[in-house]
Amino acid sequence: MRFTKMEGCGNDYIYINCFEEQVKHPERLAVRMSERHFGVGADGIVLILPSEKADFRMRMFNNDGSEAEMCGNAVRCIGKYVYERGLTEKTAVTLETMNGSIKILQLFVENGVVEEVEADMGTPIFAGPQIPTMSQKMEVVEPLEAADRTFLCHCVSVGNPHCVIFLEEDPFVFPVGKYGKILESHPFFPNRVNVEFAQIVDKNHIRMRVWERGTGETLACGTGISATAVAAMRWKDCDATLQVQMPGGTLQIHQREDGHIMMKGPAAFSFDGVWLKGEE
Repeated sequence: MRFTKMEGCGNDYIYINCFEEQVKHPERLAVRMSERHFGVGADGIVLILPSEKADFRMRMFNNDGSEAEMCGNAVRCIGKYVYERGLTEKTAVTLETMNGSIKILQLFVENGVVEEVEADMGTPIFAGPQIPTMSQKMEVVEPLEAADRTFLCHCVSVGNPHCVIFLEEDPFVFPVGKYGKILESHPFFPNRVNVEFAQIVDKNHIRMRVWERGTGETLACGTGISATAVAAMRWKDCDATLQVQMPGGTLQIHQREDGHIMMKGPAAFSFDGVWLKGEE
């Protein structure tokens, strides 16, 4: 079975073209890939499948084997994959995600190379402690205690559940590991939550770091970046277009008048490989 590892400003996923391959147990494969079997490693795997509603369908599995709706960086990487691997000639690609929603990917191509992809992340949900199930639409800004500090938590979901913490200090030197581990399993959340630590530099510039539930700190998270930008627009009077800077790179987030969140940035191939037959 052939696979490709791709990077999207910090997130690394393994992509498998399921027009050609069959994966019997993707949840097991996601765990094994994430354990860096063969030295590959990934945040999870993405299966690219046929769709009756869109040009393609995706299934995404986290590194613990659970299936997720999407990750914004994973969605952007699909745009580069399908164009440069010859699965489409379109520069506007439609993609069906787990819950049946349709994402539109705009590809910015130069000399046959996809330099950037803009992905429609959909509309945000302002949620309470049940955001892992995306079952509530109540707006919550909650003070949460973690070790020796109390943080004001902004709950936002854009595909995945996130709690956004705005800091006065620079998040690039903030002890994310100390507080992220406590907050992801805070009693306020019946299921674990992703945590973003962000600083408003100015009305169109954010610096942030991400603590991903069950994983630890990651260089970036597409839905977390979008959730942070949405919280900044809603509660911090930031502009509708923002540059979000993370250790993994910088992305542009824009909220359209209809409320949809657009995320634009690069994607890259990093590794092609073959998985031994029977391991999937």
